[in-house]
Amino acid sequence: MKNLITTLLIAISIDTFAQNLGKGITYCTELGTTLSTGNSAPFWLTANKRGMASIANNSQYIRARLGRSLDADSLRTWRLGYGADIAVCKHYDSRFFVQQLYGEVQYRKGTLTIGAKEMPLMFKNEELSTGDMTYGINAHPIPQVRLALNDYWDLPLTNGWFGFKGHIAYGWFTDGKWQEEFTEGNSIHCKDVLFHSKSGYIRIGREDILPVTFTAGVEFCAQFGGESWNIGRRADDTSDFKGGHVVMGNGLKSYWHAFFPGGRDATDGAYDNAEGNQVGSYQACIDYKGKRWSGKLYAEHFFEDHSQMFFQYDWRDFMWGLEVNVPRNPAVTAIVLEHLGTEDQSGCVYHDHTDLLTTQLSGMDNYYNHSIYGAWHHWGQAIGNPALVSPIYNKGVISFRNNRIKAYHIGVSGDPMQCLHYRLMYTHVRSLGTYAQPTTDPLSAHFFIAEATYSPSRLKGWSVTGAMATNRGSLLGRSDGGMLTIRKKGVLTQ
Repeated sequence: MKNLITTLLIAISIDTFAQNLGKGITYCTELGTTLSTGNSAPFWLTANKRGMASIANNSQYIRARLGRSLDADSLRTWRLGYGADIAVCKHYDSRFFVQQLYGEVQYRKGTLTIGAKEMPLMFKNEELSTGDMTYGINAHPIPQVRLALNDYWDLPLTNGWFGFKGHIAYGWFTDGKWQEEFTEGNSIHCKDVLFHSKSGYIRIGREDILPVTFTAGVEFCAQFGGESWNIGRRADDTSDFKGGHVVMGNGLKSYWHAFFPGGRDATDGAYDNAEGNQVGSYQACIDYKGKRWSGKLYAEHFFEDHSQMFFQYDWRDFMWGLEVNVPRNPAVTAIVLEHLGTEDQSGCVYHDHTDLLTTQLSGMDNYYNHSIYGAWHHWGQAIGNPALVSPIYNKGVISFRNNRIKAYHIGVSGDPMQCLHYRLMYTHVRSLGTYAQPTTDPLSAHFFIAEATYSPSRLKGWSVTGAMATNRGSLLGRSDGGMLTIRKKGVLTQ
């Protein structure tokens, strides 16, 4: 009798579980087209689109998304979510993209996500910011297995004044075939490369008592494993040199060295370095949430090795940002101001120590570039901040040719009518090239976009977004263009 009751309870639980998985499903379909003149589509029509954009002057796509949010189980201890997001494209780097495909489960505040999912920025406004320096919203999401505390966990014995959140993830890059086709086999390209990331943040403050909180933390990422071709070839080499082929470590030791930087690459020779391409950034934010307005001041310091990770040299490269939100002012509801400087990179001199010269100078960090993996990118788009100009703009070479920059940025958004939302963004970039290949004269660029979304109340779930954008200056040349997106979203099952 007990076995029968147990079997019935299990069957009822499985049936209830299956029924819940079919509830709370939402959908979104959209059609987008871009038309432009010039060397490429304007910068802000392609940047920070999570890879779903093309620099071609004429491009189109059809996209469909279906998913279930963890919030659908908001009253449960266990929460389940999943999603699929596919696109058919014309004049993109591929005719078909699986942009997102994932499943996730949450227990209390811990979440396990498996697959490719678009992750939010930590502190910054995704609509108006230029994005994070280490892992932003510019490239296609990287498939991964990710364990995270997405909400702050109150540390014991602190009465809620201190909270912690963070994540650990391992994944894999999906652009090996694209890299070979893009370079035509004539410069550094890789396949089967693995991915690792981790982060940890401490929050100080209680919003129910004081409107001000302070948050600080660090994020680490790495490329490791896989195979690479044409090792040792310079980005400006036009000879028939094919270079070396290197197979990197893919065993448990390599996974360990991705988590705790160590080991060495096959090309290190007499001077050992940490295995793989290790990058990261320190971030801090002061957040104010008042009754009539809110705002935040944030800073981010990017590093590629110990020289900028610790205080071996002065920290001169930073991103500074200010965001102000005034929801009761429909004309202008949000303003973002940012300054990004990457010109120092620990200085212009580098050498390893030897028996005769024991002092090591760890300059010329060469942000986002790497001698084995080519660049910190996915499908040619910067995984970090797009203002450093992604490799997709190069002809057959996967590298960042303008990583020493100074940029100023402003973004404004508002809702002048209930059915109308807009955003304006302007970015000025001044580039000195790289230390290895400096520009003869500084290159400059002016990137601008004006975008509006109309969501008629009579047509529930429908919206139309139109954008006009321009490029000016010597960095990417002159271009003018527009983008039109028609979107329909809604709830498939309650």
